[in-house]
Amino acid sequence: MKRLLILAAALASGPALADRAPVAPPLVVYAAGSTTGALGAMLKRYSEESGQPVDLRTGPAGLMRERIEAGDKVDLFVSANTAHPERLHASGKAGPVALFARNRLCVTAQHEVGLTAANLLDRLLDPKVRIGTSTPGADPGGDYAQLLFEKADTVRPGATAALKGKARQVVGGRIETAPAAPVSAREAMAGRGVDVSIGYCSSRSTVPDTSVDKVEVPPELAIHPAYGTAILTTSGDPAREAAAGQLAMFLLSPAAQAMLTPYGFLPAVAPDAASEGTGE
Repeated sequence: MKRLLILAAALASGPALADRAPVAPPLVVYAAGSTTGALGAMLKRYSEESGQPVDLRTGPAGLMRERIEAGDKVDLFVSANTAHPERLHASGKAGPVALFARNRLCVTAQHEVGLTAANLLDRLLDPKVRIGTSTPGADPGGDYAQLLFEKADTVRPGATAALKGKARQVVGGRIETAPAAPVSAREAMAGRGVDVSIGYCSSRSTVPDTSVDKVEVPPELAIHPAYGTAILTTSGDPAREAAAGQLAMFLLSPAAQAMLTPYGFLPAVAPDAASEGTGE
């Protein structure tokens, strides 16, 4: 974790790369679905300022990593954990991993559940409350949910088995296209047959979704997701790698990092940042 913070700070504060003509075709960024709103806004600003077109494609980070390993042409990868880009780095497909952003874990609930921070674990353990999570392995969001379940045993012995036994994996198992029309969180949960879902405190929009209650997990259960980014080295084109490096420097710059906050993310570099982000 310390190495990631140092690398992120070095990239963000280092000398800017020389101005270059935009590369073509556009740079391709594969990223975790949870970054769609924030990263989309950041890339739009970057393209406007640099003239470099960027194509953003999002989905469960584990599945996006698998597509890169299978040969997809990608220039920059942003994952909801650090393990997936570290794996690409270890196999020689990506450069060193830098910390892109941090997040928190929240539980989203139908209003009828009556969820609060004080009763969060009680509501999750209620046999009548149906829990939805993302898919472990394919999506770091599912891995973080499993970490939450495991941590619950330190607060309530026996809670881990109960939570893992009743939770259903309802998203994150495949790369999906965006719905034709916006769907509220309440509608999405109802369609999946769940009363609560465990995910990130961040959002794809800067406008709160009032159709549901969203509660951050209390400190004794807190999980601290860390997002990693890496430049892909599989193109064999030094110009594209340099252009991806310039983009990465922008994403880690103070101006770009400030764009994370309205979407509920935390900037990459912060004092006393803890993380479970390296988990598979």
